[in-house]
Amino acid sequence: MLIPHDTRIALETVVDLMNTAPESEAGDGLADVAALYDFAERHDISGVGVLGDQDLRAVQDVRSRFAEVFAAPDARTAADLVNSLVAAAGTTPQLTDHDGYDWHVHYFAPGASVADHLAADCGMALAFIVVAGERERLRRCEAPDCRDAFVDLSRNRSRRYCSSRTCGNRLHVAAYRARRREAAG
Repeated sequence: MLIPHDTRIALETVVDLMNTAPESEAGDGLADVAALYDFAERHDISGVGVLGDQDLRAVQDVRSRFAEVFAAPDARTAADLVNSLVAAAGTTPQLTDHDGYDWHVHYFAPGASVADHLAADCGMALAFIVVAGERERLRRCEAPDCRDAFVDLSRNRSRRYCSSRTCGNRLHVAAYRARRREAAG
C-alpha cells in the first residue's frame, strides 16, 4: 500500500496521540498543558501558539474521537466518524512547502487551534485509509496487557502487536517458556 509521506506522518501522530490515553500502561500522556506542548513539539505541529486548558481538553476530545474510528465496527461507521471530525475542524486544504518539507497538503485553516489541526490533518489521513478499503489496518495491540493503537502497514496485514520488540517478543518468550515447561513436565 503506497502511502504519501505526509499521510504516513499524520497516521503516526494519530497513533501517538491515541497512545497517550489514560488507559495506556504509562497513564495519561496528556495530563496537562506542558505535556500538550511536548506532544506538539515532538510531532512538529506547525503554528502552535500559546496553549491553555481549553486546548488540552479539545485535544483530549479529538483523541477520544480517533479511538472511536479505530473501534468502528465497519467502514460506514468509520467514515461517518471521520466526516464529523473533519467537518468540525473546518478544513481548508492548502498546498504548502515549509520547514524543509516538499509540497504537501495541510487540511487545517491557517491559525487553527492545535485540536483542529490534529482533527483535520489526522482525520484526512484516516479518511485515506478508509477510502483505500484498508480500515482493518487500524488496530489495537493483541497483547493481553497492552491496548496501544497502531496502523498495520505490513504487506500482508499480519501485524498483531504495537511493537514486535516489546509486546510481541514478550509474548513469544512466554509461549516458548510455557512449551518448555510442558515438555519438561
